[in-house]
Amino acid sequence: MKTTLDLNDQLLASAKALAAQQRTTLTRLIEEGLQLRLRSKAPEGTSSSGRRLPVFEGRGGLLPGVEPTSNKALLAALGDDA
Repeated sequence: MKTTLDLNDQLLASAKALAAQQRTTLTRLIEEGLQLRLRSKAPEGTSSSGRRLPVFEGRGGLLPGVEPTSNKALLAALGDDA
């Protein structure tokens, strides 16, 4: 379907350059962008295919004293600190 868009001049120039660099058309680039944007709007808790994603609702977590921002501490807690 043909349509008319009013785009910012710099955005259009950048899009044309990217399309040329990727050896594709401006139309295809816009279509891909719209598809990505529409997929990212899936309702929370569902994937883009509409299926609910599993959520772990159990208890647990790190052992007391394990620093979650330290790779060394996490590996040591796993017993894999080689």
